[in-house]
Amino acid sequence: MFILDGGLGHELVKRCGQPAHPLWSVKTMLEQPELVRQVHQDFVRAGARGITLNTYTATPTRMARDGQPGWLEACHATAIQAAQDAATEGTRVLGCLPPLVASYRADLAPDRAAAVAEYRILVGLQAAAVDGFLAETLPTYREASAALEAALEVDRPVWVSLVPSETQAGLLRSGEPLREVAERLVDQGAEAILLNCASPEAIDANLPSIRGLGVEFGAYGNAFVSVDALQVGGTVDVLQERKDISPAIYLEYAKRWAELGATILGGCCGIGVEHIAALSQQWPASKR
Repeated sequence: MFILDGGLGHELVKRCGQPAHPLWSVKTMLEQPELVRQVHQDFVRAGARGITLNTYTATPTRMARDGQPGWLEACHATAIQAAQDAATEGTRVLGCLPPLVASYRADLAPDRAAAVAEYRILVGLQAAAVDGFLAETLPTYREASAALEAALEVDRPVWVSLVPSETQAGLLRSGEPLREVAERLVDQGAEAILLNCASPEAIDANLPSIRGLGVEFGAYGNAFVSVDALQVGGTVDVLQERKDISPAIYLEYAKRWAELGATILGGCCGIGVEHIAALSQQWPASKR
């Protein structure tokens, strides 16, 4: 079992002691870069073998809307340094290719040509410093395929993580058929397909759709009651965190995912260091 880290951005917001900002964890990093290193280190000590760059909101579109375009390169350089400082032998540093405009909003994804061009900028900033790319929290084929195309232009493995529907099994948040999208991404060159930033219940319902594709698959769920309150350019403090997803409970979900054949597990928003420690204790390094 390959254990990813947990919800880096959410953990940073909890620890920083500052008001939430539309740039979320990136704004925290600009003000407290040492905190990013500390959170990475905590996840590594908890047993995570993969840590993802803290660049989720550091896209050209989001920087222009919520920050300053000139921050883009500095944010990536700071995030890369923090991850490299925290990594130990055997840690895989993963580049982050997030939604370019907003999380969960398939309707706002740029057209394919524009998306590929923007992802190429991100890939160029990250490629020399990472062991692979995680194109994550993608709610639609168009954006997932564009991220994958840009990442495949450099010699790194690419994992693609999709956001499934919370209400209808077998669909993305966009309404597209999950299985069909996953098959197309595998044909395009994805080395693994995952589901993330959905409730554990939604992952339970949708994970069977990405089995049997001939590549590794997995999941990392969130602990939000709902993400519907988050608006474009809004702040994550509007989202309520569930109280029933303890490390022990999350482990029980993860065990079910492993029984289905998942080989990559971790956590997203609200899944913290203790949750990752529980996964690592269930699947210690010597048995992975």
